[in-house]
Amino acid sequence: MIPSAAWTQGYPARPVRLIVGTPPGTSPDAIARLFGQWLSERVGQPFIIENRPGAGMNLATETVVRAPADGYALLLSSLTNAIDATLYTKLNFDFLRDIAPVGFIGDNAFLMAVTPSLPVKTVPEFIAYAKANPGKVNMASGRNGSAPHIFGELFKQMASVNLVHVPYRSSFYPDLFAGEVQIAFIAVAGSLALVKAGKIRALAVTTTKRSEALPDLPTIGEFVPGYHASAWLGIGAPKDASAAVIATLNKEINAIVSRPDLKSRLAGLGIVPRPMTPAEFGKFCADETDKWAKVIRNAGIKAD
Repeated sequence: MIPSAAWTQGYPARPVRLIVGTPPGTSPDAIARLFGQWLSERVGQPFIIENRPGAGMNLATETVVRAPADGYALLLSSLTNAIDATLYTKLNFDFLRDIAPVGFIGDNAFLMAVTPSLPVKTVPEFIAYAKANPGKVNMASGRNGSAPHIFGELFKQMASVNLVHVPYRSSFYPDLFAGEVQIAFIAVAGSLALVKAGKIRALAVTTTKRSEALPDLPTIGEFVPGYHASAWLGIGAPKDASAAVIATLNKEINAIVSRPDLKSRLAGLGIVPRPMTPAEFGKFCADETDKWAKVIRNAGIKAD
């Protein structure tokens, strides 16, 4: 491979930090560590994962916003950044203004899953059941404004159903298994064993395309036209990072997500990779921020 201008100018000459806004062991952390390993192999310098959880993604994001714009501090950006732009009213930064889009990793599909005791097996049956039992179907999530919460709120708005949101500070899975709550939107990664064991019933996936892991499972959009929700991941940099560094990082990211063997590794983690230019990723972030702002405002969601 012929090195790009950025590499020939000496970048990176030392380890690069990839800041992650979730704790070690979470799905974003696992994906960041894979990407860090792959990038390290391609450029010959370590990409060190640094976990900065707290306040949604805001501690991690602010760390990168305040870092020197030399390409040695990068952000694992995500849907949470697009949500937090509206969910939090007093941030010390503006995600779209202060984080430069570098590259898109991929879409992270979620499942629309119900407790097995609920007498529905399809999305249309669920919609009919919810309309026949308004205010009696409980929807679990990890916290107000989390991806499971806003995915459910988008479904409520588009399908015109009345679901009662029940936020949990600990795992909601035991109550979902037992039928104390009836529905949740949960990541495909880590859920397949629960589906196969019959502990939950998957009705559909939230993304536009069906999941490779569950190819027979329809999308919500097949029944609720236009529905799409993804806990996507990408990589960002401080706003004044050089165009050469951004362009070369983007080239490396796109090379990784285009490799069939690495795509299959990501698919195993629930990620559907797709390459984007920095400009395309920037527009995508702006569109996502606008989309979820409308959902958050319509639902009156406030941060915990």
